[in-house]
Amino acid sequence: MTMISRRHVLAGAASLPVLSAVLPLLAASTSPAAAQTTSGQQVPGLYRYKIGDIEVTAVNDGVRSFPLPDGFVKNASRDEVNAALEAAFQPKDRMSIQFNPLLINNGGKLTLIDTGNGPQEGNATVGRLMANLGWAGVKPSDVNTVVISHFHGDHINGLRAADGSLAFPNAEVLVPAAEWKFWMDEGEMSRAPEGLKANFQNVRRVFKDIDSRVKPYEWDKEVVPGLTAVNAAGHTPGHTAYVLASGDGKLFIQSDTTNTPMLFARNPEWQVQFDMDGAKATETRKRIYDMVAAERLQLTGYHYPFPATGFIEKDGNGYRVVPAVWNPVL
Repeated sequence: MTMISRRHVLAGAASLPVLSAVLPLLAASTSPAAAQTTSGQQVPGLYRYKIGDIEVTAVNDGVRSFPLPDGFVKNASRDEVNAALEAAFQPKDRMSIQFNPLLINNGGKLTLIDTGNGPQEGNATVGRLMANLGWAGVKPSDVNTVVISHFHGDHINGLRAADGSLAFPNAEVLVPAAEWKFWMDEGEMSRAPEGLKANFQNVRRVFKDIDSRVKPYEWDKEVVPGLTAVNAAGHTPGHTAYVLASGDGKLFIQSDTTNTPMLFARNPEWQVQFDMDGAKATETRKRIYDMVAAERLQLTGYHYPFPATGFIEKDGNGYRVVPAVWNPVL
C-alpha cells in the first residue's frame, strides 16, 4: 500500500492553480478552431455597405499573381514600375491583380455588375465569385439582372457555368451598346491585330445563342433603378462606369478606369497593356478622377484591393486613394 504524506498532499494542492491555468491552453492548442487557423484557406470575400437605401456587396472573385511582364505599363520602364511597386510595399517584378464584382440589392431586386473570371479547374486563385455569393446567401437563380461594364474575359467569363450553361439562368443581361457594336462587328474582328483576335472569339463564345436575353444600354441613361451608365471609353471602345444613387448617397463605380490603383491612380498617365486606346484611357481617367475628387464621392474599383472601396484626392500630378472605414453595422 502506498502511503501519501502530508507533504505530498500540500505539494499537489499547490500545483492545482498552475494546472488549472495550463489545461485550457493545452485544450485550445488541439481544438478544431485552432486547427483551422492553419487551413491555408481565406475566409469568404464579402463586404457589405449602404448607399442610401441600397445595399451593396463587394464579392471577391480572387486575385491573380504573376511575374511582371515587359510592357505591362506601355509607357513606363520596368524600373519605374518597380519603384512604384516598392513604394506601395509590394514585391518588385511581380503583379497581383484583384477582381471584385459588385452585387446591388435595391428593394429585393438583385443586380450583379460584372461576373468575374468564370469557372476554373483545380485550386485556382480566381473564379471564386459563385462560392462567395453562396456565403452571402445568394443563389445564381436569385440574380435578376447582370450588368456588364465591358467585354474583357475577367468581366464576362462568369456568365457561363462550367458545363457551358448560363450561370445566372433568370437574369437579363445588360451590355454597353458601344461595346456590343464593336466586338460583334465582323469587320472589326477581321481588322483586329493578332493579340485581340482571341478576345473577339471569347466574346462570341460567351454570348453565343443568348442574343434574346441581351439588352444593350446607352451612356447617360439609367440602366436599372438607381444605376446610371457613364461614358468611360478608352480601356475598350464601350468601357462603362456607373453612378449608383439613393437618397443622399452616391457611389462611383469606376470599373477599369484604372487597373490596380497603386500604379495607375498614382500615375494617371501610365497606360496598362489592356488599354486599347491608351491616350483616350488617360484622358478618361483624369476626367473621372478629377470629378470624383472634387465631389468627394465614394468610389469602388473592380481591380482595387478588397473590399475595393474608398475615396480619391488629388496628390501632386496624381491621385491618392483613401480607404473607406470598415463598418460592422449597415
